[in-house]
Amino acid sequence: MFRHVLPNCVAPLTVLATSMFGWVILAESALSFLGLGVPPPAPTWGNMLAAARPFMAQASYLSILPGLAIALALLGINLLGDAVRDRLDPRMRGVQ
Repeated sequence: MFRHVLPNCVAPLTVLATSMFGWVILAESALSFLGLGVPPPAPTWGNMLAAARPFMAQASYLSILPGLAIALALLGINLLGDAVRDRLDPRMRGVQ
């Protein structure tokens, strides 16, 4: 069992864990933006976006930078999960 089943389970579980981690970041940001997440004194990306909403016309960078940070974090986590899957997948060992 440990030789056949577990090596085939590691790659899908790492992809699932990293994609769920990305969804957690996105959900926390969305809930904080709506005021349903972490209370406003805490510096979360959703709170930063919500605080910058009234100033979008004068200082658009206040909302662009947290949004860009969310997008880059999600992209980095997904790329990390894909790289770990490529490294650990036993079916990809001989493929370059």
